[in-house]
Amino acid sequence: MARTAEQNEKIRQATRDKIQKAAAELFAGKGLAGTNVQEIADVARISVGLFYRHYKSKEELFSEMVDFALNGLMEITKMFQSDGSPKELINGLVAEVYGDLEENNEFVNIM
Repeated sequence: MARTAEQNEKIRQATRDKIQKAAAELFAGKGLAGTNVQEIADVARISVGLFYRHYKSKEELFSEMVDFALNGLMEITKMFQSDGSPKELINGLVAEVYGDLEENNEFVNIM
């Protein structure tokens, strides 16, 4: 039986997640210039060809990861534009950062 479009999308997203996790680890340790696509593929346990099915280059991958991080920061800064008390704003910020850390513990390694 053929997979549904939804199943294909889940597989595609799982592969992208593996690539991004591997890249985050390598970029944090070796930098963008010191990391090559083969290393990313090896750590993600995929082929180089599969990497290129998802990204044109490591620079495109890096750019996507930076955009994701910046969008997250922009969402956090929106909290400070509210009319809450300083205590509420700080509690909201801490909760947001803590939630991100629980959801993606690779972020701790990068930091």
